[in-house]
Amino acid sequence: MENQSLIIKLKNLLFNKWTMGLCAVMIVFIVASNVIIINSTEQDIYTTISETPSGKRVALILGTSRYTTQGTANLFFKYRIAAAADLYDLGKVDHIIVSGDNALKEYNEPREMLQALIKLGVPRDAITLDYAGFRTLDSVVRCKKVFGQNKIIIISQRFHVERALFIAKKYNIEAIGYAALNPPENYSLKTHIREYFAKTKAVIDLYIINKKPKFLGEKVKINI
Repeated sequence: MENQSLIIKLKNLLFNKWTMGLCAVMIVFIVASNVIIINSTEQDIYTTISETPSGKRVALILGTSRYTTQGTANLFFKYRIAAAADLYDLGKVDHIIVSGDNALKEYNEPREMLQALIKLGVPRDAITLDYAGFRTLDSVVRCKKVFGQNKIIIISQRFHVERALFIAKKYNIEAIGYAALNPPENYSLKTHIREYFAKTKAVIDLYIINKKPKFLGEKVKINI
């Protein structure tokens, strides 16, 4: 009986050590993923239009919902749209691709972005809709493989732009990022926490499982 009890204790000890070791590895991997992505893209992100280089003719806006789950205006959406309109008005870009989720009939991110941009004075013929931007990876890769753009400005909040640029680099896309205004820190804590894991997933997608976009389809020509 004593031997059995000793064996059980040893098994539990080993299990706890393996569990702690695995948790430690996961934590290191999450932290390392975030550090690598942030540091490798820092020099390619701009926060003022005057400092943003010209010659990047097409902007890619990464999609998000126009409204929060509480039904109020989503500041992430509002600030991204305002940034894109300003870049267009000041001649930094000639065309804008709005890329987002269109999985449900009643939920259409590209259409909402289109309407918001037009309201701010961007001409309809200067906007292309990408209805299959289900994930950031899809939006970035489709920008090159479907819409034929290899020289772009990616627009979103900084934490999101970092991940998108990391993906663009992997696909040899000549991209810079424009960091739209970020809502107050307490506006959406959940979004920022989720981003830590999203960056880790980006590393896994690109360098471990070689994740591909959900849908590519026929090429679309943008006339600019």
